[in-house]
Amino acid sequence: MRFYIFILAFAFLFSCENKSKEVQQTSFSPEVKTASGLSEAQLYDKILGMLVGSAIGDAMGAPTEMWSRENISLEYGFVKGLDSMVREVSPEGIWKPNLPAGGTTDDTRWKVLAVKYLLTQEPETLDPKDFASHILETYERGLKNLQSIKSSDPEPYEAAMLQVNWLSEWAKVSKPYLDDKLTAYSDSLSKFYGGEMVCAGLLYAPALGVYFPGDPEKAYREAYKLSIFDLGYARDLSALAVAMTAAAMTPETDEKSLLAVARLDPEGYFQSRLVGRSSHRILRDALWICQESHKLDSLGSRMSLSSPALLKAYTELDMKLQDMPFHAGEIYLQAMTAMIYSDFDFSHSLTFLVNYGRDNDTTAALVGGILGAWYGFEKLPIADREKVLKVNREALDTDLEKLAAELTAHILKK
Repeated sequence: MRFYIFILAFAFLFSCENKSKEVQQTSFSPEVKTASGLSEAQLYDKILGMLVGSAIGDAMGAPTEMWSRENISLEYGFVKGLDSMVREVSPEGIWKPNLPAGGTTDDTRWKVLAVKYLLTQEPETLDPKDFASHILETYERGLKNLQSIKSSDPEPYEAAMLQVNWLSEWAKVSKPYLDDKLTAYSDSLSKFYGGEMVCAGLLYAPALGVYFPGDPEKAYREAYKLSIFDLGYARDLSALAVAMTAAAMTPETDEKSLLAVARLDPEGYFQSRLVGRSSHRILRDALWICQESHKLDSLGSRMSLSSPALLKAYTELDMKLQDMPFHAGEIYLQAMTAMIYSDFDFSHSLTFLVNYGRDNDTTAALVGGILGAWYGFEKLPIADREKVLKVNREALDTDLEKLAAELTAHILKK
C-alpha cells in the first residue's frame, strides 16, 4: 500500500513539474524589453496574433475557396465570420471533410511548417538549404507514412496521399536545389505548378516576418534569399509581405509605416530597363482602386453588398485578374487593396477578401497574418480567435499557442 501511495505521489509531482514547464513556456515578462522595443510578452502576443490572425482569414475563406462572389452571395450571403466547411478534401485544401467553423487549410499548414523551420535556425539569418531540406523531409515522412499502411481499406491511403501530394511539387524543386544541380533546379522551378507564377512564398511570408521584429529591410533580404520556389517578381512580392510583417512587429508602427514598407527595394527592382518594378505597379493599382472607390461611399457604409464603393473596388479588381486565382501578382493586389480600402482594419480587410472570392482563403490568410502581427492576439475578435485555437488543436492536432511560445522562446533564446 505504501509503495502504491509512493507511486501516486511521484506521478503527481512529475505531472506538476511538466505542467510547471508548460506554464513557464508561455510565461513571458511584460517588463523585459527586446532589441525591437517589444517586451517579451508583446513579442509572444504578436507572434500568436500572426498565427491566429492568419488562421482566422484561412478559416473564413475556406468554405468558399475559389468560388465566384456571385456564388458566395447566393449560398452564404455577405460573409462576416466563420462558418463550417461542407466541402471535399484536397491536398491544398482541408484534409478532413466537413470541418467545423474555425478549421483551416494549407494556408495555415504553411505557417506551421515555416515556424518549425525557424526553430532550427540561428537568429539574424536564414539558410535556404535548410528550408529546402525541411520541406523535403516533411514530404518524405508523408511517403514513409503511406508506405507503412497495412490495410485493404482505402481511407487510410487516401488520407496519407493528401499529405504526400501537398508537397510533391515542392519536393521536385527541393531535391535538385539541395544537390547543387543548377540546371535540374532551374528546369524543376520552371515546371513548378505548370510554370505558373503561383504564390509560393506568400503562403508562409507572415511567419518569416515575425522572426525579424522591427527590421523590415533585413526581413526582406532574408526572405528574398529564401524564395527558392518563387518565379520572377513573385520573389519581390514574397519578400515585401515578409517585410510588412516585420514592420508590424513594433509598437510605433502605423498605417503609413506599413504602406511605406511596400516601397522598399533592397534588390534594385526599380533598375530594371523597360519593365521597371512590377510590385510597385501593383501597389499603385491598389491605391488608385481605393481612391476611386472611397469617393463613392463613406467608411461606415463601405462594408456591405449594397455599397457602391465595394462594387467599384470589386469591379476594378476583376479587370486585373490573372489566368490562375493563385497567381502571386493577383494575390498581392487583392491583399493590398483590401488593407488600404479597409483602413487596415483586421475584420473589414478579411471581409473584403472573403466576399470577393477567387483564392480567398489565401488572400485572407496573408492579410490576417500581417494584420494579426500588427494588432496582436489580444486585439483579435475574441469569438473567432478562440474558435480557431480550439478547432485547430482538437480537430487538426495543431497547437498554435504552443507553437507561438516555442518561437518566442527561440527568438529570446530562453
